[in-house]
Amino acid sequence: MEEKDTFKTIVKPSEETLFKDRNSKFFGYAFPVNSDDDIKQSLEDLKKIHPNAGHHCYAWQLGTENIRFRANDDGEPSNSAGQPIYGQIQAFDVTNVLIVSVRYFGGTKLGVGGLINAYRTSAKLALEASEIIEKTIDVHYKLTFGYDMMNKVQQIIKKQQLEIISQKLELNCEYVISVRKNDAENLYQLIDNLYKVEITIQE
Repeated sequence: MEEKDTFKTIVKPSEETLFKDRNSKFFGYAFPVNSDDDIKQSLEDLKKIHPNAGHHCYAWQLGTENIRFRANDDGEPSNSAGQPIYGQIQAFDVTNVLIVSVRYFGGTKLGVGGLINAYRTSAKLALEASEIIEKTIDVHYKLTFGYDMMNKVQQIIKKQQLEIISQKLELNCEYVISVRKNDAENLYQLIDNLYKVEITIQE
């Protein structure tokens, strides 16, 4: 059976969403992120937009095979904010995403149950306001070969509909190509059988 080689993520930051409960306001945001730096930047940007908010609660998930995630309650009672937000990331089955819910306290305590519901709803609204797409999990290979093999390599790239990510044409030719994970093993064999073409995996 083939492994799953696709994942879902969002294309661009969502529209701002708003959920209200007993005068407390929860502004929801979803951001596409690919690194810890992206996450930090998005959180800093939001703090500039909402400098007076009581809480910036969030959850994020990065990766397709080696998953990393974090949920942060930002001063709300333990597991009442970050975890419900992360639950929506799981429910929508998305990754490389940061969801933030910014709360302005309305004067009435909501209790832990009320907070869980509010943060869950805020995250759900943010994801519903996002454009979710499916992408393939790709493997990158580096091909090194002489100019005499250029036509052979080009034929394979065209036939297999591969994407060339970068190329260096110096003394030798060097291509970095992208292939879907489930096709990677077959392609490796195909290239590896070519005389005078070296193939290595790019981390």
